Amino acid sequence: MALNRNPILLVHGLMDTSHEMRKLASHLRDLGWQVFDIDLTLNDGSTRLEILAQQVADLVDRTFAPDLPIDLLGFSMGGLVTRYYLQRLGGIDRVQRYISISAPNRGTIAGYFSIRPGCIQMRPNSEFIRDLNRDVDRLQYLNFTCLWTPFDLIILPPSSSQLGIGTEISIPAIAHPLMLLDGRTFNATSDALSQPIESPI
Repeated sequence: MALNRNPILLVHGLMDTSHEMRKLASHLRDLGWQVFDIDLTLNDGSTRLEILAQQVADLVDRTFAPDLPIDLLGFSMGGLVTRYYLQRLGGIDRVQRYISISAPNRGTIAGYFSIRPGCIQMRPNSEFIRDLNRDVDRLQYLNFTCLWTPFDLIILPPSSSQLGIGTEISIPAIAHPLMLLDGRTFNATSDALSQPIESPI
């Protein structure tokens, strides 16, 4: 059964590493998925998000055969990084299922707490955000699932995680980082990865 599943790449958030994704990764591996991850550098907001997205693109090219479809998941800042990879670096031609977890898809007021370039790009109405949202409908070519929590204190307002397309699921985790520890997130993720592909890549 697992042989029919796409490998999945997990992309972490700001100030995180792949370590923060370990429980979700373990859950998916236990269910039979082949799980890959990445440690973005530098991950502290000092690196522009398109540069981090290129790191994702390079890893995909190194790791997976060109004709092998993959699935992709981005958490928090990693959600914007993965969107740039999909929408600007050709990833949309490699990926079949895409999951965004608590990403600042429409920006976050928390981006004003830092003047680092990557944080500035996460501010509401930044040029980076505006650029990605100009053709956000492209994500509808994928099996796209957006998970978010209404109690998020990092993505402000929390509804900024929503894009109004694909499947959107509210998971009432009581804090941003707890989205990666919540059993409801695990179940929603494995459910999304089990969905049949409706649109060809």
